[in-house]
Amino acid sequence: MANESATDKARQSIAQSTAIAVQDAADNLRNLNTISTTAIGVAMAELIATGDPKYITVIEQAQKVMEKGTANFAELGTKAADVAKGFG
Repeated sequence: MANESATDKARQSIAQSTAIAVQDAADNLRNLNTISTTAIGVAMAELIATGDPKYITVIEQAQKVMEKGTANFAELGTKAADVAKGFG
């Protein structure tokens, strides 16, 4: 009986920890997207104003940051789900 209770508490703790990890990853992704879209907007405005192609590189790099952030979120979500399932 006491052993079951400890196991249930451990499962709840693991589930909560994985949920927090996913939530942190979502926050990270949201922050990266905010920064990247801001950078893209500024670079786009400068590109239009000046015609300088160096701003295209900035836009491309900002897009890569968003892509990597999305991939990181997906990977972390998958791994967190695996951890939670392992103790479910």
